[in-house]
Amino acid sequence: MFKKIAKTIKSFVPQEGYEFKIIDLEGLPVYNQDFDTDKNIPWAIERFRADMQSVNGVIFVTPEYNRSVPSVLKNAIDIGSTPFGKSIWNGKPAAIFSHSPGNISGFGANHHLRQSLVFLNMPTMQQPEVYITNSDALFSVNGVMIEGSTKDFVRSAVNSYIKWFEKSYSTI
Repeated sequence: MFKKIAKTIKSFVPQEGYEFKIIDLEGLPVYNQDFDTDKNIPWAIERFRADMQSVNGVIFVTPEYNRSVPSVLKNAIDIGSTPFGKSIWNGKPAAIFSHSPGNISGFGANHHLRQSLVFLNMPTMQQPEVYITNSDALFSVNGVMIEGSTKDFVRSAVNSYIKWFEKSYSTI
Protein backbone atom coordinates (compact mmCIF):
# COMPACT_ATOMS: atom_id res chain seq x y z
CA MET A 1 0.00 0.00 0.00
CA PHE A 2 2.82 2.42 0.79
CA LYS A 3 4.08 2.21 -2.81
CA LYS A 4 0.64 3.23 -4.08
CA ILE A 5 0.65 6.17 -1.68
CA ALA A 6 4.20 7.08 -2.72
CA LYS A 7 3.19 7.01 -6.40
CA THR A 8 0.25 9.27 -5.58
CA ILE A 9 2.57 11.70 -3.79
CA LYS A 10 4.95 11.63 -6.74
CA SER A 11 2.08 12.48 -9.09
CA PHE A 12 1.62 15.77 -7.22
CA VAL A 13 5.16 17.03 -7.83
CA PRO A 14 5.24 20.54 -9.29
CA GLN A 15 6.17 20.59 -12.95
CA GLU A 16 9.26 22.71 -12.48
CA GLY A 17 11.99 22.80 -9.89
CA TYR A 18 11.30 19.49 -8.17
CA GLU A 19 11.84 15.83 -8.80
CA PHE A 20 10.40 13.21 -6.50
CA LYS A 21 12.01 9.76 -6.39
CA ILE A 22 10.69 6.60 -4.83
CA ILE A 23 13.63 4.93 -3.15
CA ASP A 24 12.94 1.27 -2.64
CA LEU A 25 14.07 -0.47 0.55
CA GLU A 26 13.66 -3.92 -0.93
CA GLY A 27 16.80 -6.03 -0.82
CA LEU A 28 18.55 -4.14 1.97
CA PRO A 29 20.34 -6.61 4.25
CA VAL A 30 19.89 -6.28 7.99
CA TYR A 31 22.47 -3.72 9.08
CA ASN A 32 25.55 -5.02 10.82
CA GLN A 33 28.24 -2.59 12.00
CA ASP A 34 30.88 -5.03 10.76
CA PHE A 35 29.95 -4.03 7.19
CA ASP A 36 31.43 -0.58 7.80
CA THR A 37 34.17 -1.63 10.21
CA ASP A 38 35.51 -4.30 7.85
CA LYS A 39 34.95 -2.14 4.73
CA ASN A 40 32.88 -4.98 3.27
CA ILE A 41 29.72 -3.05 2.49
CA PRO A 42 27.06 -4.93 0.50
CA TRP A 43 26.14 -3.38 -2.84
CA ALA A 44 22.50 -2.84 -1.76
CA ILE A 45 23.67 -0.68 1.15
CA GLU A 46 26.04 1.33 -1.05
CA ARG A 47 23.25 1.85 -3.60
CA PHE A 48 20.77 2.95 -0.92
CA ARG A 49 23.24 5.38 0.66
CA ALA A 50 24.07 6.87 -2.75
CA ASP A 51 20.37 7.17 -3.66
CA MET A 52 19.63 8.95 -0.40
CA GLN A 53 22.67 11.22 -0.73
CA SER A 54 21.26 12.39 -4.06
CA VAL A 55 18.09 13.87 -2.52
CA ASN A 56 17.66 17.12 -0.61
CA GLY A 57 14.58 16.15 1.40
CA VAL A 58 12.54 13.11 2.33
CA ILE A 59 8.87 12.28 2.58
CA PHE A 60 8.66 9.06 4.55
CA VAL A 61 5.63 6.95 3.65
CA THR A 62 5.11 4.30 6.28
CA PRO A 63 2.53 1.81 7.38
CA GLU A 64 2.16 1.05 11.05
CA TYR A 65 3.19 -2.33 12.38
CA ASN A 66 2.54 -3.03 16.06
CA ARG A 67 2.31 0.69 16.89
CA SER A 68 5.68 1.43 15.28
CA VAL A 69 7.47 1.56 11.94
CA PRO A 70 8.17 -1.57 9.91
CA SER A 71 11.52 -3.18 10.60
CA VAL A 72 12.67 -2.54 7.01
CA LEU A 73 12.28 1.22 7.55
CA LYS A 74 14.10 1.17 10.89
CA ASN A 75 16.85 -0.86 9.23
CA ALA A 76 17.12 1.72 6.42
CA ILE A 77 17.36 4.51 8.98
CA ASP A 78 20.18 2.67 10.75
CA ILE A 79 21.97 1.97 7.45
CA GLY A 80 21.76 5.64 6.51
CA SER A 81 22.92 6.94 9.87
CA THR A 82 26.18 5.00 9.78
CA PRO A 83 29.13 4.99 9.82
CA PHE A 84 29.43 7.54 12.60
CA GLY A 85 29.81 11.06 11.26
CA LYS A 86 28.60 10.19 7.76
CA SER A 87 24.83 10.13 8.16
CA ILE A 88 22.94 10.55 4.91
CA TRP A 89 20.02 11.99 6.87
CA ASN A 90 21.70 14.99 8.50
CA GLY A 91 19.82 18.23 7.90
CA LYS A 92 17.42 16.91 5.26
CA PRO A 93 13.91 18.36 5.66
CA ALA A 94 11.43 15.55 6.20
CA ALA A 95 7.73 14.81 6.34
CA ILE A 96 5.94 11.68 7.49
CA PHE A 97 2.88 10.28 5.75
CA SER A 98 1.69 7.31 7.78
CA HIS A 99 -1.18 5.01 6.95
CA SER A 100 -3.14 2.05 8.16
CA PRO A 101 -6.00 -0.07 6.86
CA GLY A 102 -7.77 0.70 10.13
CA ASN A 103 -8.99 3.85 11.82
CA ILE A 104 -5.85 4.71 13.81
CA SER A 105 -4.08 5.65 10.56
CA GLY A 106 -0.49 5.03 11.56
CA PHE A 107 -0.35 7.37 14.56
CA GLY A 108 2.13 5.17 16.44
CA ALA A 109 4.44 4.75 13.45
CA ASN A 110 4.33 8.47 12.75
CA HIS A 111 5.39 9.41 16.25
CA HIS A 112 8.03 6.70 16.62
CA LEU A 113 9.59 7.84 13.37
CA ARG A 114 9.54 11.46 14.56
CA GLN A 115 11.65 10.43 17.57
CA SER A 116 14.32 8.98 15.29
CA LEU A 117 14.28 11.99 12.98
CA VAL A 118 14.98 14.34 15.89
CA PHE A 119 18.12 12.35 16.71
CA LEU A 120 19.13 12.27 13.03
CA ASN A 121 18.89 16.08 12.81
CA MET A 122 16.13 16.01 10.22
CA PRO A 123 13.83 18.99 10.61
CA THR A 124 10.36 17.51 10.25
CA MET A 125 7.21 19.21 8.99
CA GLN A 126 4.87 19.67 11.93
CA GLN A 127 1.66 20.60 10.13
CA PRO A 128 -0.25 19.16 8.61
CA GLU A 129 0.26 15.84 10.31
CA VAL A 130 -0.50 13.18 7.73
CA TYR A 131 -2.37 10.12 8.96
CA ILE A 132 -4.13 8.19 6.21
CA THR A 133 -6.90 5.97 7.49
CA ASN A 134 -8.53 3.00 5.74
CA SER A 135 -5.71 3.07 3.20
CA ASP A 136 -6.60 -0.26 1.64
CA ALA A 137 -9.92 1.16 0.40
CA LEU A 138 -8.47 4.28 -1.24
CA PHE A 139 -7.29 2.85 -4.55
CA SER A 140 -8.88 1.66 -7.77
CA VAL A 141 -8.02 -1.74 -9.23
CA ASN A 142 -5.40 0.13 -11.32
CA GLY A 143 -3.65 1.31 -8.15
CA VAL A 144 -4.71 4.94 -8.59
CA MET A 145 -5.97 6.84 -5.57
CA ILE A 146 -9.70 7.42 -5.82
CA GLU A 147 -10.83 11.04 -6.06
CA GLY A 148 -12.17 12.41 -2.82
CA SER A 149 -11.27 14.11 0.43
CA THR A 150 -8.26 11.89 1.18
CA LYS A 151 -6.69 12.50 -2.21
CA ASP A 152 -7.34 16.23 -1.81
CA PHE A 153 -5.72 16.13 1.64
CA VAL A 154 -2.64 14.27 0.37
CA ARG A 155 -2.28 16.79 -2.48
CA SER A 156 -2.57 19.64 0.03
CA ALA A 157 -0.03 17.99 2.35
CA VAL A 158 2.46 17.60 -0.51
CA ASN A 159 2.03 21.29 -1.34
CA SER A 160 2.54 22.14 2.34
CA TYR A 161 5.71 20.06 2.41
CA ILE A 162 7.08 21.85 -0.65
CA LYS A 163 6.44 25.26 0.91
CA TRP A 164 7.90 24.10 4.22
CA PHE A 165 10.88 22.49 2.44
CA GLU A 166 11.66 25.77 0.68
CA LYS A 167 11.74 27.59 4.02
CA SER A 168 13.69 24.84 5.79
CA TYR A 169 16.17 24.11 3.05
CA SER A 170 17.06 27.75 2.58
CA THR A 171 18.13 27.98 6.24
CA ILE A 172 20.31 24.86 6.29
